[in-house]
Amino acid sequence: MTDEQKPVKKPTFWQVVSSTLAAAIGVQSNKNRERDFTGGNIYTYIAAGVIFTVVFVVIMIVIVKTVLANV
Repeated sequence: MTDEQKPVKKPTFWQVVSSTLAAAIGVQSNKNRERDFTGGNIYTYIAAGVIFTVVFVVIMIVIVKTVLANV
């Protein structure tokens, strides 16, 4: 089978999480990028990105408030 004839597999939950974290820091292998674009659902990655961003902002707020409370 050639690459075009192989059935497209959907990424697992952990593969989506891994891709989201890789995108956040700007590193991603070409193999994973191709998997995401061929088998992934755009809405899954948008949701993962929004969730990651919200969690990141909340963590930053907690860290800043903790540091400022101890000054």
